[in-house]
Amino acid sequence: MIDRDLIKRALAEDLDGGEDITSVATVSGTERVVADFVVRTGGVIAGVDMAVAVLEEVGLTDISKLVADGSRANAGTALITVRGDTRAILLAERTALNFLGHLSGIATLTSVWVEAISGTKCKIRDTRKTTPGMRQLEKFAVRMGGGVNHRMSLSDAALIKDNHIAAAGGVAEAFKRVRAKYPTSEIEIEVDNLEQLQEVLPLNPDLILLDNMSPELCKQAVKIVSGKCKLEASGGISLNTARAFGESGVDFLAIGALTHSAPVLDIGLDLRAE
Repeated sequence: MIDRDLIKRALAEDLDGGEDITSVATVSGTERVVADFVVRTGGVIAGVDMAVAVLEEVGLTDISKLVADGSRANAGTALITVRGDTRAILLAERTALNFLGHLSGIATLTSVWVEAISGTKCKIRDTRKTTPGMRQLEKFAVRMGGGVNHRMSLSDAALIKDNHIAAAGGVAEAFKRVRAKYPTSEIEIEVDNLEQLQEVLPLNPDLILLDNMSPELCKQAVKIVSGKCKLEASGGISLNTARAFGESGVDFLAIGALTHSAPVLDIGLDLRAE
């Protein structure tokens, strides 16, 4: 996936209307080098196409993509090799690495969560807790790590949460209003306990969000719902408890940390003589 407008803004931010004074002072402008983007710590890779597009944006054309997005790479693996003007490569370096490291970090963390619940029917799902302006890229990285996406925007589907319920005067009233206004939209309702679950089930929502419930309560919720709609667990879930939640029988685990707390995957750029 590529967002060329975001790339232009990132490069413009890096130059801030000026020029790369270090490279202009130390590099004559006639040198050509070969450079490799190399993984320092193994993980799942995402953002290769973005990094390549950054290189293209500064005028480089001799670029070899060695690893595809979604691939697992060991430490020391070269992801991209680029040949060309030294100044151009150095200009693109940080922006390309920022995208590559950040998105690969998300993909890698997602893969860890996916592995934690392997063997269950449950899927790891992201949230809207994304970096402003980077939602599509970050959700793409989640998919590369084996996760699935929740709604991309507020207009994709309805998610009736506690504040909506309070504003509407009750969960049934909130549901009725959404269904009347948007009859074809998917509706998900958040509940905090099994009593609320019993209340909303007759409304026939598409999905019920079990907020801050224990694995045992989630298991009871699965029995109560008995396949009438899908269930998603959210809140208070860690990697240590993920399997217990997955084995409870819910369909999804909503994990905001995939995008808001993923550590950057260590990737560097190594220059070598042509």
